[in-house]
Amino acid sequence: MSAIRKNKQGLKVLFTGAFLQLFLGIIYVWSVFKNPVSAYYGWTPADAGLTASFMLCFFVIGILAGGKAQTKIGVKLTALTGGLMVSAGMLATALIPAGGTSPVACVYIFYGIIGGFGVGAAYNAIVSNVQKWFPKNRGFATGICVCFFGFSTVIFAPLVTMMNKNLGVRNTFLVLSAVFAAAVLILFNFIKTPEQAANAAAPMLKEKQYTTLEMLKTPRFYLLALSLMFGTSVFFIINPDLTDLAKTRGLENFATYLVMFTGIANALGRLGAPLLSDKIGREKADIIILAVTASGAFGLCFANGILLMAIIAAVAFCYGGYSGLYPVLTYENFGMKNFGSNYGAVMVGFMLSALLFPVAINKIADQRLKFAVLGVLAAAGAALVVALSIINKKMIHNGGHNYEKTVNGQ
Repeated sequence: MSAIRKNKQGLKVLFTGAFLQLFLGIIYVWSVFKNPVSAYYGWTPADAGLTASFMLCFFVIGILAGGKAQTKIGVKLTALTGGLMVSAGMLATALIPAGGTSPVACVYIFYGIIGGFGVGAAYNAIVSNVQKWFPKNRGFATGICVCFFGFSTVIFAPLVTMMNKNLGVRNTFLVLSAVFAAAVLILFNFIKTPEQAANAAAPMLKEKQYTTLEMLKTPRFYLLALSLMFGTSVFFIINPDLTDLAKTRGLENFATYLVMFTGIANALGRLGAPLLSDKIGREKADIIILAVTASGAFGLCFANGILLMAIIAAVAFCYGGYSGLYPVLTYENFGMKNFGSNYGAVMVGFMLSALLFPVAINKIADQRLKFAVLGVLAAAGAALVVALSIINKKMIHNGGHNYEKTVNGQ
């Protein structure tokens, strides 16, 4: 910790990025927008709800594009451009005429596509940059950033609900757009890369720096992407149905609190898992949270009441943990130089999980069977990371691994 405290410029950049992440995460509060937006614009809740799917898909596409943009225009301008795209998406959404005269595709394009893309580009730029400032404490730096991103929902969900009630949908979007633009324009000025200061990441460039094409030719990439795809499937299935699940499992009076509790657990996992990985190693930490996710899915076959709440909290914690671990795993397996593009490619597994499993798994009518299948998927993800760990140990033994010779930056 003393080395972290001495890195004063790095801490300044880290917490600037973290506060930007807090604002970027606002795009995830669409669940509290859905019904007010439907009523204001004259759309069905089901149609408006699809905005979240567009947002998630273009969030990953934005991560991919943001990785490329960093090498062309730099981290600072990439974060600025992405943040202003989110503000512009909110502003454009506010200007959609009310009363059902505009197609629902407008909100898909403005909030979902433009906003989601902007979040992904800025998110990637911030996460990749803070890791460069803390080459020996990447779990700590990444965890702080993605934790703030997760806590955005906890903070903004009740705030947006209050604003929608008191100001109306249109004015809420206008206020948020203005506040967001101001925050981005102020905070981005404090973003610097290590090359502009102490060149803290220089030792990492001594290792093999994979291009995205080179990475795609390695089995390690597919083990990482598929394990992320399988591990996140459980949360993507239970999260949209948290309220209904609570009502049918003995927590009807606590359904709203369960949603907030889940958001807090998710945010804490984003910090806790990478910090754990700093102590025990990345793969070990990833195997643990995948195993906990699998156990939680099997437990959901029968859990009720308080046990149900505990299991959902554990699954949400692990889901947050993936956001903190996989950037570092990508960095350490494939290098710093092309991290932005490489991490975007790994995140395709996240996108496929969000798009495919809710459709495929929800076709299973029997709830117990559904959770059992999800448990098997998460367990398979853990097995893939075990295989990744074996490959890495062999590469270290042969002197050809991308990691530093000490384990995971320790």
